[in-house]
Formats: sequence, structure tokens, C-alpha cells
Amino acid sequence: MNIALLIEYDGSGFCGFQSQGTQRTVQTTVEKALTVVADERVRITCAGRTDSGVHATYQVVNFNSDKDRSADAWVRGTNANLPKDVAVIECQEVEPAFHARFSAMWRRYLYLFYETQVVPAFDSSLVSCVVDELDVEAMGHAAGRFIGEKDFSSFRAANCDSKSPCRLITHLDVIRQERIVAVDVVANAFLLRMVRNIAGTLLEVGLGKFDVRKTDELINARDRTIAPATAVPNGLYLIEVGYPTASFSEQTRFPMVLGPNAALHFNSSPKRPRERFEQMVSVDGLC
Repeated sequence: MNIALLIEYDGSGFCGFQSQGTQRTVQTTVEKALTVVADERVRITCAGRTDSGVHATYQVVNFNSDKDRSADAWVRGTNANLPKDVAVIECQEVEPAFHARFSAMWRRYLYLFYETQVVPAFDSSLVSCVVDELDVEAMGHAAGRFIGEKDFSSFRAANCDSKSPCRLITHLDVIRQERIVAVDVVANAFLLRMVRNIAGTLLEVGLGKFDVRKTDELINARDRTIAPATAVPNGLYLIEVGYPTASFSEQTRFPMVLGPNAALHFNSSPKRPRERFEQMVSVDGLC
């Protein structure tokens, strides 16, 4: 059987998702717990390999097992063997061809800035703290420049191993919720640190340190060395992954730090890609 799990984790105590030798990672932690439940070694694949310090409320993983377990048994048994900073939310059996990463049609991330004069003692690892008030209107104008299928080399980490620098962003919005300013972005896929690099540029715009009118220039330059600094990892959340068939009871899961009514502040139906990245035809020969 091919089993898919919806999991969430506080990335503060993990060295990213992907297994890295003896370092504490989400993948290693979840695989150890699943191995206990399955009574055999389990290997998982994920929808998106998050970096060290990055969080997820909607990470999807899948694995194969011949063990006769109910969905509830997989959830309860795995959670009983997991630490408190990672949890399985749902489980479902999926078709044999389903792959958490390659079957995904889109991903949705939130980046959270928190305006504060003093870094709080609680939850500071769950947001990116900024001292000055951000100009959300200017950030929104800049955000609109990123929408579309483009070469995002200016927002790609130097060690990114993707074959193509091109991605399709279908939704990018900046929303204020009291002292939290959220960057909400949907794309077919993302380059390494692409969201954090875009957030870093929008931060400079919000602080009045980067001219909105130069955003197009920066994108077209395709040069990471001239772009603003990368935003810190702790403000970033993976909150949605979309598939053509597999689906869980919730399509989007917002971070608890935003409060119980967070969904009211965000677009419940942002434009989402209709095809997987590998199937897309590039625009105007750009990619």
C-alpha cells in the first residue's frame, strides 16, 4: 500500500527536513517513528524539503508498507513515537503512482514578519521580528511584479541544484494582521531559498530601503549577487500542497501563531497552477 501522511512541525529544533547523517532532521525523526509502527524500516518522500529552522503546517509525505493498519492506527501509533515538535495530522491510502513531491501541482508558503521593538521571550522562533513599521502598500506593489512564469535566478541560492531557474508564481500577496505582516505566495514549485529571498526583497521595500520600481530590474538581471539579503528561516511556513487526486480534510492549514481566525484575513481561493511543473510549457521561450 502507498500511504500518504499530512504532518506539521516546528522547524526550530531541526536541521531541515532531509536526513543529514547524525543531525536531527524531520525525515529521520518521522521515519524512526513509522518504523516502530510498521515493525519494518520505512523510508519517506516529502512534498518540499524545508531548510533548517523552517516550519510546516502542511507537509505531505508518502511511503509504502504491506502492514495492515487503519488510517487511525498510523496516526495514533506514529504520534505516540514522535517528539512534541512534530505531529501527524491525517493519513490516507493513495494510488500506487502517487509521489508526495512529483505529483504535487502547487505549494503555498507564508512568511511572517512581526513588528516589535523588543524581541519577545515566547514564539520569537516562529516569526521574523522587525523593529520598524512596514509599508504594506509598497510591499504589495512590489509583490505583483513577481507573478507569472519567470526566470528567478536573482532569488535562487548559489547551491540550488534545480535544472531550471524558471517557476510559475500564480499568487503573491502581502497582508497585515495587526502587528504581523504576512507574505502569501503560491507557485508550481520553488527554487532553493526562493521564498526567503523574495521575502528579503519585500522586507527592504517595506522598510523603504529598496525602490519598488527596481523590482522588475532585479528580476530581469537574473543575478543573485545584486539582490537584498535572504530573510531568516524562522518566519517561513509551508501551509498547502495541492494534488490532482489526493486530498486531506483541509486544503490549507494556517500557523497557530496567527490565531484561530487567521483564514478570514487571507484569500481562500488564490490562483493555483493547473499543471505540474514538469508538464508546463514555458512562456515566450523564457525558460
